[in-house]
Amino acid sequence: MKALERLRDFAARCPELPGVYVIEDRAGTPIYIGKAKSLRARLKTHFAASRPADFKASLMRRDAHRIRLIQTATEAEALLLEASLIKDHHPRYNKELKDDKSYPFLKITAEEFPRMLVTRGRRPDGARYFGPYTSARLLKEAVKFLRVHYPMRTCRSFPGKACLMFHIAQCPAPCEGRVSREEYRKTVRELEGFLAGRTEALVRSLARRMREASAAKAYETAAVLRDQIRALSAVAARPGVSERKDPAAVLEAAQDTLHLRRRPERIEALDISNMAGENPVGSVVVFVGGVPERSGYRKFKIRTVGGIDDYAMMRELVSRRYKRVLDEGAPAPDLILIDGGRGHLTAAEGELGRIGYPPVDLWSIAKEREELFCPGRSRPVVLPPNSEILNLLRHVRDEAHRFAISFYRKLHARKLVLSRLDAIPGVGPQTRRRLWKAFKSIDAIRAADRESLRRLAGISPRTAKNIEEYFKRD
Repeated sequence: MKALERLRDFAARCPELPGVYVIEDRAGTPIYIGKAKSLRARLKTHFAASRPADFKASLMRRDAHRIRLIQTATEAEALLLEASLIKDHHPRYNKELKDDKSYPFLKITAEEFPRMLVTRGRRPDGARYFGPYTSARLLKEAVKFLRVHYPMRTCRSFPGKACLMFHIAQCPAPCEGRVSREEYRKTVRELEGFLAGRTEALVRSLARRMREASAAKAYETAAVLRDQIRALSAVAARPGVSERKDPAAVLEAAQDTLHLRRRPERIEALDISNMAGENPVGSVVVFVGGVPERSGYRKFKIRTVGGIDDYAMMRELVSRRYKRVLDEGAPAPDLILIDGGRGHLTAAEGELGRIGYPPVDLWSIAKEREELFCPGRSRPVVLPPNSEILNLLRHVRDEAHRFAISFYRKLHARKLVLSRLDAIPGVGPQTRRRLWKAFKSIDAIRAADRESLRRLAGISPRTAKNIEEYFKRD
């Protein structure tokens, strides 16, 4: 009974975030694996005080001893991870998916230029099938995410003319010969490797492509690849389920290992994002108890720095963030984590001193070698690659970077659209906003015909004609 009460207490403290939960017995063996849109709500249901409705649930509660959590960005991502873990561990209380016809699969067709589809059941058609999965709705959401990172054709007729999917960068348009068969097959192999859990070779391939894009000065492409590498590296670095510790234990270990003033219950991470000094932005993300607290996230436009000066940008970000914390009496962090090396740390330390901020644990984490720096220590701290502490700090750092670069891209894309549309007769601020909301990119607006412009953006026939003719001339 005590174990059940402890699990109820744990469930009540879980984050209201999507993810996968692994229920283990006393030997650390997974006995049930599930996904959830809200980990807290789902686990509170499992361990509610009321009696379970069925015998299997009673047995599962009787044998449950520990719960492991793996957070994901979306419920759809949790679906993919849940299926992979169930296949690896075969938990005895998970429902066996014996009737393949009743559950959805992800299918990679056996065509010359394969498509990625959601289908019911398997067929002897030479295609590759992944699954089964427990939710067709979530699988379709996951496919939307996968198509962003692995662009593949969706059209049934082939060859043909490049469609909107090409113009929103979710298809390389093999129908018009814009991609070779070899290059397309490379994308398919990378997707199949990702779905099969083979991430290390994929990370190496992406790193090579990132270097090539950077050498060709295709910096935005290189930045996208860099973000993809970080996300996949986090997956690859994730230890096995039976090795993961409770967040509280990791925070206690961080306090001991890094000699912090107190357990870092509240961690705030800061990052700067810009491209050659243009549209610089900053981000602050907050983790409480080792999990994200998104209501505390903040984004900043850098106002006082011209040109390329990351240290000055960091000083402005630190000053604006922690002056506000002092002025408003907002919750103070136990640990401030800076995305960067020694120089970024020194800039942040100096600015905290200048504004009179009370002593606080301040560390930075460098991207290249994952070295940790703190004031007053001449040499960096290097933790083992599989360290739970390093995994936590990487996760916090990567979340700050993701939040900053998503804000930067939003501003950059909007500025590009506005500057291109200003020259079109009849397109004013309201029309620009409608076009942006409907199409999200300049390429999608360029590809749209008059009827699409009128129907999706709700603009007049004359203005739709002006837009179409402008891009034809362009």
